[in-house]
Amino acid sequence: MVVLYREKLYSLQDEEKLQKFMRLPENYWNLILPHKLPPKKKALPLSSLPMLGYMEQTVAATITKSLTAVGNFKPKYPFLTPTRSALVYVAYNLKANNPRNSDYIRKKYKRKLVEYENTCKLINYLGDNMTRRYKDPQNRPEEFDFKLEMFIQLKDKEPTSTWVA
Repeated sequence: MVVLYREKLYSLQDEEKLQKFMRLPENYWNLILPHKLPPKKKALPLSSLPMLGYMEQTVAATITKSLTAVGNFKPKYPFLTPTRSALVYVAYNLKANNPRNSDYIRKKYKRKLVEYENTCKLINYLGDNMTRRYKDPQNRPEEFDFKLEMFIQLKDKEPTSTWVA
C-alpha cells in the first residue's frame, strides 16, 4: 500500500499500518534517517579465523566433554601410568563422540571405550575382593578367577600406537 503525503510516497505493509499512519502523518513525514548505518554482516569462513578462535568454534565443546568424562572416571589401566591411561581414555572418548565420523566408526569406538573402562575397573575389583590369606576357589566370587587371569595377561601386553587408530 502506497500513500502520497506532502509530495512524498510512503509504502506501508498493510491496512492496519495505513490507518496508523493516516491518524498522525506528521509524526512520520519529516524523519531523518541516520547517515551511518551498521555494516552488513558477512559470513566469516572458519578457515580464516585464528587458531584459537577456530578451535573454540569447532572442537571446544567436544574436548570439554571428553576432559570432563576423564576427570569423572579417573581411568587407571593395568600396567600403564595414570597419565597414559587418561590420554588413551580421552582418545577413545573423542573418537566415540566425533560427529564427523560415520556411525560404524562411532559404534566401534564406543565399544572400545566400554571395554577400556571395564579393564580399568579390574584394579578396583581385584583390590576389593582379594584377601591377604588364600581363599579356596569355591569361597571366591564367581568371576574373580577370570578377572585375575585377565589382569595377569595384561602385564605382557605392550600398548601399541594402533590402540586408538
